[in-house]
Amino acid sequence: MDKRLKHLNALRCFESAARHQSYSKAAEELFVSQAAVSQQMRQLEESLNIKLFVRRGRRMQLTQAG
Repeated sequence: MDKRLKHLNALRCFESAARHQSYSKAAEELFVSQAAVSQQMRQLEESLNIKLFVRRGRRMQLTQAG
């Protein structure tokens, strides 16, 4: 697989989660589990070495980097 496409699914998850401000709603939209979205976000944050979301209880907000 082309290395440029390595994070394509994670970026798709990120866009949906950012728009909905919810992993659960992103998961519904993408037809995957909430855990899958969470894992994609964790992997993306680790690979980019930045925090994309701030979680406050049940709410999520994008960070400046996000």
